[in-house]
Amino acid sequence: MKRKNSMLLMAAVALSITLCSLSLPQQEHEKAKNLKVLPKNISHEELENVMRGYKEALGVKCSFCHVASKEDPKKMDFASDDNDHKKIARDMMRMTAKINKKYFKGHQVAEVSCYTCHKGNKEPLKAPQAAPPAAK
Repeated sequence: MKRKNSMLLMAAVALSITLCSLSLPQQEHEKAKNLKVLPKNISHEELENVMRGYKEALGVKCSFCHVASKEDPKKMDFASDDNDHKKIARDMMRMTAKINKKYFKGHQVAEVSCYTCHKGNKEPLKAPQAAPPAAK
């Protein structure tokens, strides 16, 4: 009898935990606003991956293109167009898309991306870096 009661108690606890976890609200991300180049239906995860790629290609942080929120300066206002770098980034996105469509459509060749020119720098290099002198 004691074993039966403890089994029932364990089942009740397991059921309670399961029901509580199901009733917790799932974190939903706010839909991205003011998308002018990226698809309007892009998922939050896809958008984060694209933004991470830009950060790595240019060696910058989010604040390079985005401004702080006026309501809470500790948060970013990703929808704002107040930073000129964001406008430039949109132009660069359009440019690379046009190049890729015109020259690489249907090819197995790697496409042009931000990294093609920036190589981890805020500004693309204007000329190749000089090679270090050869050891004698």
